[in-house]
Amino acid sequence: MTLEVETSRARPVTEREADRVPDPIAERSVDRTVDRITALESRRTRAVTAHGPRRRGEHGARERIDLLLDAGSFTETGLFVRARPTGDGTGRPYGDGVVTGYGTIDNRAVCVFAQDSTVFGGSMGEAFGQKTLALMDLALKTGCPVIGLNDGGGARIQEGVTSLALYAELVRRNVQASGVIPQISVVLGPCAGGAAYSPAITDFTVMVDGASHMFVTGPDVIETVTGERTSAEELGGARTSNTVNGNAHFLAADEVNALDTVRDLLSYLPANNLERPPQYAPGAAPAGQCLDTVVPDRRGQAYDMRDILRAVVDDGELLEVQELFAPNIICALALVEGGAVGVVANQPLHAAGVLDIDASEKAARFVRFCDAFGIPLLTFADVPGYLSGVRQEQAGIIRRGAKLLYAYAEATVPKVTVVVRKAYGGGYAVMGSKHLGADINLAWPTARIAVMGAEGAVGVLHRRELAAAADPEALRARLVTAYESTYGTPYLAAERGYIDAVIAPRDTRAHICRALRALRGKRAPMPERRHGNIPL
Repeated sequence: MTLEVETSRARPVTEREADRVPDPIAERSVDRTVDRITALESRRTRAVTAHGPRRRGEHGARERIDLLLDAGSFTETGLFVRARPTGDGTGRPYGDGVVTGYGTIDNRAVCVFAQDSTVFGGSMGEAFGQKTLALMDLALKTGCPVIGLNDGGGARIQEGVTSLALYAELVRRNVQASGVIPQISVVLGPCAGGAAYSPAITDFTVMVDGASHMFVTGPDVIETVTGERTSAEELGGARTSNTVNGNAHFLAADEVNALDTVRDLLSYLPANNLERPPQYAPGAAPAGQCLDTVVPDRRGQAYDMRDILRAVVDDGELLEVQELFAPNIICALALVEGGAVGVVANQPLHAAGVLDIDASEKAARFVRFCDAFGIPLLTFADVPGYLSGVRQEQAGIIRRGAKLLYAYAEATVPKVTVVVRKAYGGGYAVMGSKHLGADINLAWPTARIAVMGAEGAVGVLHRRELAAAADPEALRARLVTAYESTYGTPYLAAERGYIDAVIAPRDTRAHICRALRALRGKRAPMPERRHGNIPL
């Protein structure tokens, strides 16, 4: 007898039926996921919560970033980074006192860090430093500008030499990035000791009037060591740094104005040294401005060089760099036919536009920045020469004035120069002359290109005649007129090819536009070398 066993296969459960069948394992998994997401949000909330009071009128680190970047574009990095346990009872807040990340400004990528003064006073510890270095590395790898919002207490004392080591590492990153990506520092509070050297190496520094302070040694230490009494504002306040020592490039009225300045500045700059500066729709020169009558007929009479510059650049707009420092020379970013240019011009309103130590160093650094980032140079010369005097000589006018000569000679970007009025002695040579490698040199009919001014030349050349003359003043006047008509013109330089064209002032913008168009494809290979040895 055969035993037959009935077998039956289970009918497959439909997808709809499966949805109705409880799955305890899946339910526990969902619960755990929800718990983890809740925990994540809780950690994130704690990480972004301020840890202490702010100064009056001050924005928080993340608020500053939001004001700076395009709305909703910021992606934070290192949010959950914490300092190592120390065993001394010190807290370990998330972020460790610095907010880092990336976003966009006018839809262009940037990296940014903001020191948080509510966490350990914004001082740099190991985790803080490693986050900042990682951001610098990211900016270098991606080729985008980096912006530092500085508001900190320097090295974190309780972490000892580690803090000092990381400041040195940060400076090394600043040097590696120099000339590769634009670096902008915004000082929104204290920036003292070793912390001050990083902004000093970056390309531009913005400070807030009445709120920012930047110095190596504070007032209390100075009084203890030297007996001198001073204040933080007098020692390294925003106005002092913009007018006296030149450590800063822009003076802002408040934090919002400072961050707006950064956005404006970046609009002229390429993302890195391999990209061309941004190109916009061509603007126009201000209507009704005729340059034919800007330069006074009377010798020695001053005028405002800005009147000429605004008539040449698009829409008459200039972004002056270090406007309040060494005002005898103007350095500015502007647009010509929609393309960025760096403008260097003597300012006759201040010390007749003479080149002194401060003016030379200010212009040299600006010229080198423009050259590093492919921004053409536009120079307007009205210069009596280098400033003479015991104090300037003893302070190193030869060595420090040579920086501007070096910068112009080294620059390989398109260089266009316009001689407006006086161009005497070494001043003629240094202000974008053909001999330092300028590509197109123009001059107005009012230009006076000579070894020295007529009065000085007549005094040297005709000393004996003047001493023996019955009416030395009348003779001097005749000799000055003769000298100016012979030597005090642009035509001798034009005869030798040092000036490419003598032009009517009203045609200046048209000539500059044509010159810059012609120079767009300029190539100027340099000898292979590690680097030059600028007279620092």
